[in-house]
Amino acid sequence: MTKAFSMSLPDSRPSFDDQTSFDNANRGFIAALEPCIIKNKDGKDVWNDEDYAFLSESCPSSANPSLWRQGQLTSKQGLFEVTAGIYQIRGFDISNMTLAEGKTGVVVLDCLQSVECAAKALEFYRLHRGERPVMGLVYSHCHYDHFSGALGILPNYSSDAESVPIIAPAGFLEEVLKEKVVVGPAMLNRAVYMFGESLPKGPTGHIGCGLGIASSSGTRSLIPPNDIITTTGQSRTIDDVQLVFQMVPDTEAPSEFNVFFPAHRALCIAECATNTMHNIATLRGAAVRDAKKWSKHLDETIDLYGKESDVLFSSHHWPTWGRKQLIKFISDQRDLYGYMHDQTVRMMNTGLTGVEIAETLRLPPALQREWHTREYYGALNQNIKGIYQRYMTWFDGNAANLWKHVPVEEGKRYVACMGGVDAVMKKAQEYARWKRLTICCHIA
Repeated sequence: MTKAFSMSLPDSRPSFDDQTSFDNANRGFIAALEPCIIKNKDGKDVWNDEDYAFLSESCPSSANPSLWRQGQLTSKQGLFEVTAGIYQIRGFDISNMTLAEGKTGVVVLDCLQSVECAAKALEFYRLHRGERPVMGLVYSHCHYDHFSGALGILPNYSSDAESVPIIAPAGFLEEVLKEKVVVGPAMLNRAVYMFGESLPKGPTGHIGCGLGIASSSGTRSLIPPNDIITTTGQSRTIDDVQLVFQMVPDTEAPSEFNVFFPAHRALCIAECATNTMHNIATLRGAAVRDAKKWSKHLDETIDLYGKESDVLFSSHHWPTWGRKQLIKFISDQRDLYGYMHDQTVRMMNTGLTGVEIAETLRLPPALQREWHTREYYGALNQNIKGIYQRYMTWFDGNAANLWKHVPVEEGKRYVACMGGVDAVMKKAQEYARWKRLTICCHIA
C-alpha cells in the first residue's frame, strides 16, 4: 500500500511521535560493522545491510510509513550491550545473536541463519570484548535462522562435540527434520515469495520483512544438541552463567523455550514476543500454531519471571527495559494472541467461515495503538483463517468448494463468462480506481 492509501485507513494508529522503539533500538550501542557486508569464501555477498541505506531517508509516497518505520528499526546493526554481561549482535542477519559472558568465556544463545554471518558476528564481538572462547551454545527453537549458523560458532565440531554443551528444547531435531527435510523444498519455494527475496531493494521494492531487514543467503549447518531441556524450571550453569528454562512448545515454534538469566535479571523470550504481530499461519508453510496455548504460555512467563526481570530481549528486534514496561509488553502480546483466538472461535460458532471472520474481526483500539502488535510479519487476516483452519479444516461448509477446478481451468471459465480478457481487465481497472483492491487483484 502506498503512503496516501495507508494513511487513509480507519483504525486507531500508534503515534509516529513516539520514539520509544528508536530509543530502545539504539540503547547500549557499542559499534557498527562498517561496511556491513558479509561474504562467503568465494567472495559472494551473503549479507549486505548497505543495500538498505535508503531507509535513512524520509518515507516516500511509494511506501507504507509504518513499514518504512519498521525497516528503519530493523536495519540498525552492530554490537549492543543489553545489560552488564549480556550482549547482542543485531543486523548481521534476520535474527539476533546473544552472548552471555561467563568467568572465562561466553555462552552463545542462537547463532543466526548462515555460517558466514555467525562467524563474522562472533569475530566482531571478540574485536570489542576480547578473545573469549565459546563455552556453550543454546538453540532457543527449531527454526533455521536460530541454529544453522552453528559451524560459524563451533567450526571444530568433532572436537567440540563432547566438551561444549549444546542445549535445545525437547523435540528440536524431530521438528527440524519435519520442516526442513520432509517438506523442505515446498517451504523453500514459498519462503522466496513470502520474504520478497526477488524484489529490488529500494523505496518501490523491498524495504524489509518485519522480523528483520532480510534473510542471509550463506552456508547452513546443524550441530545436533547434546543436552535436551524437557521441563520448565530446569537450569544449567555454564562458565558461571546460570540459565533457567521455560518450555513454550506449540507457540511460535513446536519446539521452543524461553531463557531466564537470574544473576542478570534478564529474560530472553525467544520468538514468543517480538515487535510485531507474529504468524499463527505462516505463508511459507508450517503447521498452524496454537494461539490459545501461545497466549497461556505468555501469561505463565509473566507469573514466573515478570517481577524478577529488569530487561526483556528476543531473538529478533531490540530489547525492552524496565519491569513495568516489559510486563506490559508481554501482556499486550498475550492479549493479542488470546483475542485473535477467542474471538475467531466465538464467531465460527455462530456459523461464519474463516474468510467471513477475517473480513469482520478487528483488534480492539488498545492493541491497535501499540507499535509492537502491528502487522509487520504476521497479519490479522491470515491469522484468523489459520485459527479457523486449525479447528475446522480448510473446508468452509460450501459444497461447491469440495471439488473445485484447478486455478488455471477455473480462471479460463470465469474469463469466458465475463466476456473475455479485455472486458475483465477493463473491470479490474475500474475497481482499482475505486480503491477496491481485493476484487481488482482477484479478477486480474
